[in-house]
Amino acid sequence: MTAPTAALVELAVAHGVATEYWNWQGEHVIVPSEVVSAVLAALGVDASTPDRAADALAEHQQDRWRRTLPATVVMRAGWTPWFAVHVPHGSSVEVWVDLEDGGQRRDIPQQEHLVEPQWVDGVQIGEATFQLPGDLPLGYHRLCARVGTSPEISVSTLIVTPRKLQPEKLHRTWGWVLQLYSVRSRRSWGIGDLHDLADIAAWSAHDLGAGFVLVNPLHAAETAGRMEPSPYLPASRRFSNPIYLRIEDIDEYGDLAPAERDRVRALSLQTRALSEDANALDRDTVWAAKREALQVLFGVRPSIGRIAEYGAYCDRESQGLIDFATWAAIADVHGPEWSKWPEELREPGAPAVVAFRNENPDAVEFHCWLQWQLDEQLARTQSRAKAAGMSLGVVHDLAVGVHPDGADAWALQSVLAQGIHVGAPPDAFNQQGQDWSQPPWRPNALAETGYAAWRDLVRAEMRHGGGLRIDHILGMFRLWWVTSPERPTEGTYVRYDHEALIGILVLEATRAGVTVIGEDLGTVEPWVRDYLTERGILGTSVLWFERDPQGNPLAPELWRELCLATVTTHDLPPTAGYLAGDHVELRNRLGLLTRPVAEELAVDEAERDSWLNALRERHLLRNTDGDVERIVEALHQYVAHTPAKLVGVALTDAVGERRTQNQPGTTDEYPNWRVPLGGPDGQPVMVEDLPNNHRLRRLIGALNI
Repeated sequence: MTAPTAALVELAVAHGVATEYWNWQGEHVIVPSEVVSAVLAALGVDASTPDRAADALAEHQQDRWRRTLPATVVMRAGWTPWFAVHVPHGSSVEVWVDLEDGGQRRDIPQQEHLVEPQWVDGVQIGEATFQLPGDLPLGYHRLCARVGTSPEISVSTLIVTPRKLQPEKLHRTWGWVLQLYSVRSRRSWGIGDLHDLADIAAWSAHDLGAGFVLVNPLHAAETAGRMEPSPYLPASRRFSNPIYLRIEDIDEYGDLAPAERDRVRALSLQTRALSEDANALDRDTVWAAKREALQVLFGVRPSIGRIAEYGAYCDRESQGLIDFATWAAIADVHGPEWSKWPEELREPGAPAVVAFRNENPDAVEFHCWLQWQLDEQLARTQSRAKAAGMSLGVVHDLAVGVHPDGADAWALQSVLAQGIHVGAPPDAFNQQGQDWSQPPWRPNALAETGYAAWRDLVRAEMRHGGGLRIDHILGMFRLWWVTSPERPTEGTYVRYDHEALIGILVLEATRAGVTVIGEDLGTVEPWVRDYLTERGILGTSVLWFERDPQGNPLAPELWRELCLATVTTHDLPPTAGYLAGDHVELRNRLGLLTRPVAEELAVDEAERDSWLNALRERHLLRNTDGDVERIVEALHQYVAHTPAKLVGVALTDAVGERRTQNQPGTTDEYPNWRVPLGGPDGQPVMVEDLPNNHRLRRLIGALNI
């Protein structure tokens, strides 16, 4: 591996690719030229030789002069930004804005700003500077320009976003943090579903005063072949996973013929028996049964009103729904990995794909229908949560990316980088780095398309909830691109236009009335948290990671107010397991440590002891208290003493679960995302058991929020 040349560094910087960075141990790292070139290649830039890198840099410098308008202009309400318009030197140009609501603004004044013309492709091009007015309405508009008397109009996207959200107006509250699939009831089909979520929300709001319930991503997974267990590696982030449907809640269930209803009931009884298994969830068996039942229900003729409602849903979701359903239907025939499909089916707009859709209308329609059923049950879940008294209701979770062979990766190939993965550099808890195997957004392609895919995704995720958590929100500023799946340490950061991505997030949240929570853990540039606060996005504070500059536990009064505060996170064991050092033992057993286990255990024990001492100093724990349940309560009391607007309680902590849900850096070496909710005795804990769980009641009572 060699260090990048000065020319390669200049090219990389022009495309937002880092050629150096500081790692988690404070060491300065120079990114090898081979890594930089591979990342540039994924952005469509050939830097394979010094000459090609020089040519690519020259092309990049002239690109902006070749286009009349910028691809996308993003501004905040009240701002009056300048933007450049490029025309043949000496030509006149007319500029205006077509507003989202059908109106028009022509008060776009040209500014005195002398820029020397440039020769581009044999034509002398001039640059005119215009200024946008500060009173443009929020929304997605069209920035238009006409050169001279030409009949052609150049168009780009203009996005006006709010200055900030208003988290200061939130009433302080607490809520559950849970993995829905793991929380089963005696009526669910072997896996937690949306009816279970609604029941938990309504009960905890009315009986316990909870204000929200934060769930794992409910994104769509494969519906053919083995279903990916990780909710953070979905087939699609815009659409949802039908495994979460409660079959009996579908309206057409009441119209089943006796024989059909008997068949569905038999399937229900088979899968409910799976809930007795305390060891591992069986998604594939559950989905096979649910799919058969859903196929039966799909054949029931709906009422005219239901037909109209379904039509309205399809109209709203438009081509995105059609593409998703087409991917799912093709996957039913050729398997879920589109990279292994016949060549002619690998492009969503290919003639063979259109032909498949026309030849298999019922198969495509079935997957559209499933998404409609999910839309209805998601809406009903949020409605029940709010009706029971929750201030926010359901807080959804947006994963960082998607499966490289999933629906989004197939449908959105033009805006996703190929042959590259998103991951994370080494840190204290994942010392070998992480490869999340997800294709990242191409920042240049997002801008060229007016961020349409991002807008559609965010809007869909906010439709049926009171909040949205953004996993690894730091990825909207920069992402770690991994060039070698076998070695996640071989990668570098790529910059994104955070003003655009965060601005769209704030715009959609304002329109939906949603609170946004950014998971801002890990290696964070100091200014990033300040920026998120400036835009009204809550941060995330986890007790184990909150320390002062001297490395001591951070006093509760010094924690951030504008954040979601918790004791633990899904990437660590429940608190009972963490106190026992289970996470160190597990990582050692799986070969994930980079220093001797004795050293790791000693460091871990010292860190835990520092927190126990902090609890004693605050009189939350007596010197004689060694009971794990009492320590867990005290840790949650500590978090409750912070000014945090939102306090999250892991349901696993409330019932005494000890097993970790996910161990980063592994796939099948550990049953990630397949651990059902259980108690300290290892036996399943069902939704119906929660109201009478004394351990849970004591923990929530100790919060005093």
